[in-house]
Amino acid sequence: MSASLDDLPLRDDLRGKTPYGAPQAPLPVALNVNENTHPVPEEVADDILDGIAQALQDINRYPDREFTALREGFADYLGHGLQPDQIWAANGSNEVLQHILQAFGGPGRTAFGFGPTYSMYPLLTGATGAQYVSGTRGPDFSLSAADAAAQVAEVQPDVVFLCAPNNPTGTPMGLDVIEAVYEVSRGIVIVDEAYWEFAPREESSALTLLQGRERLVVSRTMSKAFAFAGARVGYLAADPALIDALRLVRLPYHLSALTQAAATAALRHAPTMLSMVDDIVSQRDRISATLSALGYTPYESWSNFVLFGGVDDPKATWQGLYDRGILIRDVGLPHTLRVTAGSAEESTAFLEALASL
Repeated sequence: MSASLDDLPLRDDLRGKTPYGAPQAPLPVALNVNENTHPVPEEVADDILDGIAQALQDINRYPDREFTALREGFADYLGHGLQPDQIWAANGSNEVLQHILQAFGGPGRTAFGFGPTYSMYPLLTGATGAQYVSGTRGPDFSLSAADAAAQVAEVQPDVVFLCAPNNPTGTPMGLDVIEAVYEVSRGIVIVDEAYWEFAPREESSALTLLQGRERLVVSRTMSKAFAFAGARVGYLAADPALIDALRLVRLPYHLSALTQAAATAALRHAPTMLSMVDDIVSQRDRISATLSALGYTPYESWSNFVLFGGVDDPKATWQGLYDRGILIRDVGLPHTLRVTAGSAEESTAFLEALASL
């Protein structure tokens, strides 16, 4: 007879918790975890394979601990005058966030986010021994600068998470909110821009606020816009001193040589990789418009997904779509479901299946 978790000397604060996870099912149309459903273009894939082949020649050696070429690539991609010593990277943006919490969170400290938001924030916080406090948003999931600053000022957390645009709601966040929160905060302020590439082009990233703000971090990922979810590459930009703090907590050689080679090659093709973004945004807007026509209430989204309200029975609707080969996400918000904007064919399949229900 095998043991259960209860038989093990697990940390008390982990008892009763469930791991992060979304349903994984081999359905024809999977639009549940905000992946970029477009495959990597062939010419880019070929270059990535060449880079990996070259890295394999030295695979008996440890990788570049400082991932120098990759940091140069990210600095070049982000622009805004950023230098490689302002860049950090890890295995997905979750590990990037974990490094920040390991350095600035921990036992006796507090992290704060405005719920509903990314469900990994409390899990990562708890795993480092810190306490997570959830603030609130308006009825449409938006945040005003005054309200956000007041909530942070009251809690005085050591780490603040600002998801911009927000997951799972897609809600934009104004730079005025970020500035106001930073002004009243004594801790690290993380702006999680995992979905930033899907925001309107004329809008300004929080990267424009980094100058002179040594406690501000802007986190990004290659999973979404770069269609690189399976490669696990996240990164951030911050003051060089903050990057030094992350060196204290990272595992030695945490980024494999193969990961570094693949990501560096993909970044060389940034314009080609990002050409998919316009198509995804057009599908997102088409989904929102059609959902409205079907009587649902889509929320404003600057991401590659749409949260929509007006769902009488989310579980039944989710199951009805599942039975028709369409996988979307029930994120636990009352009378809502969330769908990723996929290809034109996938979006059509979802909308037709929903209409048939």
